Amino acid sequence: MATTTNYGWTTPDDTGLVKDGASAIRTLGTSVDTTTKNLNPSTTLGDIEYRSSTSNTNTRVGIGSSGQALTVVAGVPSWAASATSTLTTTGDTLYASAANTLARRAIGSTGDVLTVSGGLPTWATPASGGMTLISTTTLSGASITLSSIPATYNSLYVVVRNFLPATDTSNLNMRVNGDSASRYTEFTGFGTVGAQTFTLTQARITAANDNAVSQNLSAIQIFDYTNTTTFKMWQTTSFSNDPTTTTSVRGSMNYAVYNQTPAISSLTFLCDSGNLTSGTVLLYGVK
Repeated sequence: MATTTNYGWTTPDDTGLVKDGASAIRTLGTSVDTTTKNLNPSTTLGDIEYRSSTSNTNTRVGIGSSGQALTVVAGVPSWAASATSTLTTTGDTLYASAANTLARRAIGSTGDVLTVSGGLPTWATPASGGMTLISTTTLSGASITLSSIPATYNSLYVVVRNFLPATDTSNLNMRVNGDSASRYTEFTGFGTVGAQTFTLTQARITAANDNAVSQNLSAIQIFDYTNTTTFKMWQTTSFSNDPTTTTSVRGSMNYAVYNQTPAISSLTFLCDSGNLTSGTVLLYGVK
């Protein structure tokens, strides 16, 4: 019996006598039906057909999930997670958790840095150099105190914005741990300074300030504030409106020393005379 060139369907020979034409047609039709089905295995909306390992036989891969991408696994097409389907939340970061495997890293917290742990990217608190805002406080009344300062940082950084005294020519001063005894001293200028005695009850933060015009900025660095073996020291840089000529400014730069060894757990801000009218204190912890 003759066969077709491509699929080998059985057909009558050119010189053969067809005794049973209906049977021959049915045999050919069955062969065509079988081959056609093998080439069209789809059963479900969205199916994709591809060549299987068997000659003249296709197979199907069902439609994937929303957001997936068509890829190749073990030499055949397969649906897999795409960047779109892996990322689920605003701020997600995409990375490879293994070869050819996508994974997501959820966004970290404010101030975190992206680092590596166990060979994978992760968000973490900065190990060093990071600065975290601990508190924001308004200056008012006789004094304000920043209490219960965490002992988890290497140093403290304080910014005072627009300090305004109720009394003209008043300075803004600072005490630590609520201590108002004569345990403070100051060094101004540069180079070696002669011996100083501890006669002050508070350390100066600003130069004399006008009580009606508030253009003040002060920055205070408090070093190694948690140690319990040495005196405490801080550096202050500041400018403020001159109380006589308010369009001019006064500047100051000095170091202060507090002759006690306990860790610093609170800071108190007050004027050398009169009340605090306004201003803002921002306390930062520095790793």
